Amino acid sequence: QVQLVESGGGLVQPGGSLRLSCAASGSFFRFYAMGWYRQAPGKQRELVAVISSAGSTNYADSVKGRFTVSRDNAKTTVFLQMNSLKPEDTAVYYCHADYGLGSSWGQGTQVTVSS
Repeated sequence: QVQLVESGGGLVQPGGSLRLSCAASGSFFRFYAMGWYRQAPGKQRELVAVISSAGSTNYADSVKGRFTVSRDNAKTTVFLQMNSLKPEDTAVYYCHADYGLGSSWGQGTQVTVSS
């Protein structure tokens, strides 16, 4: 089982930025497809961004142009750079790893966008 640990969440004003990190265990990180999801209170968990093992990316329409997902295979870490944050981005953000034979979720990190 791959272990995932997120960090970088917090409270930020509208228009501000945050960078989330997700550190993964295991020796085969470079083969994993990695993703960021979020869940706001009373809502279902939704996809935010994904990055394949080859580095191709895909984003939810609501975050395109504002969020950027990237990965550092040497550090077995995936990042989510979030700019121009809006109150509707407030949610718990979860990291996800898909390694073919299974998948793992992180524990989540809270992001609150409020003035």
